[in-house]
Amino acid sequence: MHETLDTIRSNKQTTLNKIHDISNSDPFNILITTVLSARSKDKNTLKIAKKLFSMYKTPKTLANADISTIEKLIKSIGFYHLKSKRIIEISRIIHEEYNDEVPSSIEKLIRLPGVGRKTANCVLVYAFNKSAIPVDTHVHRISNRLGLLETKNAEKTELELMNIIPKKNWNKINEMFVIYGQNVCLPISPLCDRCKLQRLCKYNGIKNAS
Repeated sequence: MHETLDTIRSNKQTTLNKIHDISNSDPFNILITTVLSARSKDKNTLKIAKKLFSMYKTPKTLANADISTIEKLIKSIGFYHLKSKRIIEISRIIHEEYNDEVPSSIEKLIRLPGVGRKTANCVLVYAFNKSAIPVDTHVHRISNRLGLLETKNAEKTELELMNIIPKKNWNKINEMFVIYGQNVCLPISPLCDRCKLQRLCKYNGIKNAS
């Protein structure tokens, strides 16, 4: 994958990794950005996240924010009505129940409103550097296309990948597969002729046989 990306002009960093860098891996920033990123383009998510955190720097300030102000601020992001309610409620819980500290266990994270396993695992990896495999559409699609597994949903993909990939490599999966999915293994018309994994890829074999 690295060799393929080196041959094309590509974005070599995900939104969450950029937020990780500019926020000094602040767990609250990464959590809220991940919630915002659902069904939204990375470039827009990063822009909105920067604007949001320039105005609301702590869980307490965001928890006390006026929802109409937040809606106007993140309006260019998909599902902004729902996301505004969720990030305010998440901030309130973190402020009131966790003393402004984002929990670092998947069990506590997935109890937060709107936080599923993918979001929780993103926080574990990008904020706490804990071993986890966040599975989004790119990770799910590429894993199945390559023939690493045959799964129907993200949770099963996560469990299968955990079984076949050494734990020391779990944290690398999301970043690499997302970048690859955005630049090479596209949802429609993937750049198979540029991919150095052609010979190993189940999808490419099926495509050529048809």
